[in-house]
Amino acid sequence: MSLSPRLTAFRAELARADLDGFVIPLTDAHMSEYVGADAQRLAWLTGFQGSAGSAVVLADTAAIFTDGRYTLQVREQVSADDWDYVAVPATSVAAWLGVHTPAGGRIGYDPWLHTSGWVETARAALEARGATLVAVEANPVDAVWRDRPAPSDAPLVVQPEAQAGVGSAAKRAQIADWLAETGADAVVLTALDSIAWVLNVRGGDVAHTPVALSYAIVAADGTADLFVAPDKIGDAVRQHLGNAIRLHPYTAFAEALGGFAGKRIAADPERAVAAIFDRLEQGGAQVLALRDPVVLAKAIKNPVEIAGHRAASARDGAALAKFLRWVEAEAPAGGLTELSCVAKLHEFRAATGVLRDTSFDTISATGAHGASPHYHSTPESNAPLEEGQLYLVDSGGQYADGTTDVTRVLPIGTPTAEMRDRFTRVLQGHIALATAVFPAGTTGGQLDSFARRPLWAVGLDYAHGTGHGVGAYLSVHEGPQRIAPPNYPGGGPSEPLRAGMILSNEPGYYKAGEYGIRIENLILVEERSFEDGAAMLGFETLTFCPIERSLIVAEMLSAAERAWLDSYHARVVAVIGDHLDPAERAWLAAKCAPIA
Repeated sequence: MSLSPRLTAFRAELARADLDGFVIPLTDAHMSEYVGADAQRLAWLTGFQGSAGSAVVLADTAAIFTDGRYTLQVREQVSADDWDYVAVPATSVAAWLGVHTPAGGRIGYDPWLHTSGWVETARAALEARGATLVAVEANPVDAVWRDRPAPSDAPLVVQPEAQAGVGSAAKRAQIADWLAETGADAVVLTALDSIAWVLNVRGGDVAHTPVALSYAIVAADGTADLFVAPDKIGDAVRQHLGNAIRLHPYTAFAEALGGFAGKRIAADPERAVAAIFDRLEQGGAQVLALRDPVVLAKAIKNPVEIAGHRAASARDGAALAKFLRWVEAEAPAGGLTELSCVAKLHEFRAATGVLRDTSFDTISATGAHGASPHYHSTPESNAPLEEGQLYLVDSGGQYADGTTDVTRVLPIGTPTAEMRDRFTRVLQGHIALATAVFPAGTTGGQLDSFARRPLWAVGLDYAHGTGHGVGAYLSVHEGPQRIAPPNYPGGGPSEPLRAGMILSNEPGYYKAGEYGIRIENLILVEERSFEDGAAMLGFETLTFCPIERSLIVAEMLSAAERAWLDSYHARVVAVIGDHLDPAERAWLAAKCAPIA
């Protein structure tokens, strides 16, 4: 279906609003990575289904901005007749506006969808052009999106302390201590996973992420104001929240920001949008631009959360192993497609009886589609699994005790020598990171090159970060921990890794037009001690599922790498074997036998 009429209608709406252009980001008023159906403005206007991107529409041109993960995907989903493709971070939206905006032009933006930092940068770029950045009261996309879905009405549910590990009162007391240290009277929490974690509640407003559209303001005495649609609060949640949590309608939040005259209010400049800072300042508050205090606390998992993740990983790994066995058996006969595989994998996970959701849209990619790291199969792009291809499946589950994310690759038929060489190099990088030992204070960015070195040795690389943080029945992409260079997607200021953090370990290789390879396990940062040395940190691998033997060139592996692989596969059998029937266990034992 051509989306050109939508772009035409949008330009007409901009003209009515006396705007020469408008910026459309892929986010919501909470700066979320994954957003509800009602906030999918970029997808509606452009057709782009990725999870990161922006667009700019001017009167005579339009551009869509995506990073290296979506180079192929954006060209498949967004019409080149209507849109120019612009790569970031090589070019930013602000820099592009500074070149393409007509002199004297008025460029609109929604202050509930951008940070103050972005506004300052864009305004400076436009002023250098003699143009103006204009905040709008109503988003013009909404004016032409006639069938825009209503916001979700999913109820909140309690996350019991038996799974959260720490009660909400204790978490709020920790925030109160932080407020006392910083001299602030309150902190505004806007990140949906922060609110869910602090209050020990979960929701269903965003696909794949169990959060509810809400805001919270935590005061120095440990009490809080929660802004959420009233019909989301049932008796069980109301009782759980107790008297220390004052309830208000979600729509009352903006006005409430004007009630802090003379107070010192903390807000996160990366997670709170420009409109929040503007309204606090207009109301007379002194705004402290500080990182959300929940971010680090949430990232360091407590013992109950870690135990829950281990349990979730075991059942999830077994479900994936059953799926891989099924694909291996069924693919030679033909008839499998990317989407039929998605459905079958979901069937195996659902059979656990405790699956709440997938943790993201499953990346089921065969052949050339695998070369797009964040490919999303649709009925239009759905491809059959065919002889000579590599099939890549990146998927995860949301369970009440943990969030999983794992990638495996298997050949359909006989892989080429090049495929096996590249797969082995990716495996070597995966092992190098999994076995890294490092001192406290080391950042993920400093470790990233461990995973790239085997590819770099032959002039190859991959255009995404090596690892992201993972939540505890929360967001599958969680900060502040990450393993990525500053100039890569997922990069930026790098956080020192701390014991208790969970991250992904997912190096890859992608050959455009042919195949993609990625091996992903989740890893836990843990303390390591040495008899004659200082305390160090290392990783415990949490994900257990066989790594495809037929793609490994054993001769390329060192003795230490072979030992790691054999030890890992022995653990796979021990961890997930009891979740399988006898025939499945026999298949697993063969897959996990010592490497020849």
